[in-house]
Amino acid sequence: MSDVARLAGVATSTVSRALAIPGRVNEVTRRRIAAAAEQLGYIPNSAARILRAGRSRTILATLPGPGISYGAAQITPRALESLAATIAESGFDLLFANRNSPATARHVLDLAFGGTVRGVFVLGIADLPSHGNRSLADASLPTVSLLIDRSAAGIPSVVTNDREAMREGVLHLIDLGHRSFFYVAGPAASYHETERFSGVLDALALAGLSRRAVIRHGGHLPFGRGFQSGVEAAHAYLALKRRPTAVVCCGDDAAISFTGTVRSNGVAVPGDVSLIGFDGAPVGAFCDPPLTTLEQPTEDLGIRAAEAMLQLLDGGAAPALKTTLPSRLLLRGSTAAPKERYPARGVRPNRRL
Repeated sequence: MSDVARLAGVATSTVSRALAIPGRVNEVTRRRIAAAAEQLGYIPNSAARILRAGRSRTILATLPGPGISYGAAQITPRALESLAATIAESGFDLLFANRNSPATARHVLDLAFGGTVRGVFVLGIADLPSHGNRSLADASLPTVSLLIDRSAAGIPSVVTNDREAMREGVLHLIDLGHRSFFYVAGPAASYHETERFSGVLDALALAGLSRRAVIRHGGHLPFGRGFQSGVEAAHAYLALKRRPTAVVCCGDDAAISFTGTVRSNGVAVPGDVSLIGFDGAPVGAFCDPPLTTLEQPTEDLGIRAAEAMLQLLDGGAAPALKTTLPSRLLLRGSTAAPKERYPARGVRPNRRL
């Protein structure tokens, strides 16, 4: 910094102010300092600036597994992209921590308790990171949950309407005439699986159908292994003596691999079976047939989560404890009326979410 000051012909303190609080230095001087810094290749020491200011400009995002990418749907990275862009506009950086071992959990807690980060985004994990006697819940850091509802624990949460959206998708199948369903489950007891299967049951109840109208398969594989889940479910479906006319998948990955597997075994989609997924994976539009799915508002989810965090950091009005954004039904070629259409049954429900 002293080298920059000499080259620009100003005091070292002026360089410090120009880089940290540009508004306190006149434009001519600021430009001269910026030119000198660029000529010398000067990069401010962010760690030192944090120590001087007493505040970190880094926000931690804890991820559910060993990687950012999770199959074709890419919900997590797509939401993170808009989240990171939004907090960057306010001068914050995003630090990723993959939650896949006790050592990683310990590292996350060291960052949270050591003052390295100002806040934490929690994504896609059932419990908050903990190790020994420490838990992220005790770190007194602004925390926002993205994709999973943790509002009951007092954590502002930004989610989509999993249950209502799935209900809408199944009601679409019922309107087409389907009365028997095969459901490909996500990981048992996970938030998304619980919400989405509840949506299936809600739709059946609204149409006057019993729970026996749906066969539920799977639940033992994580979302990251959705393709395998779909293949296994397809083989179970093919082994049935009486096959349901509609298949509902907890995620698009399972829907895509299910479709490919049954079609290679002579089952026509949607001629013999209609199929619907959940997530809105862009690749679904290019499948054969194109996949009918429930598209999550991934970009808006990331933006709203970032806005909630910035509100917490600002110390003003607290954000809403739960923000729910609607997913939308994308009607494509994988759904159609069954070969033998059933007569209308039950009361036609109000379709508005």
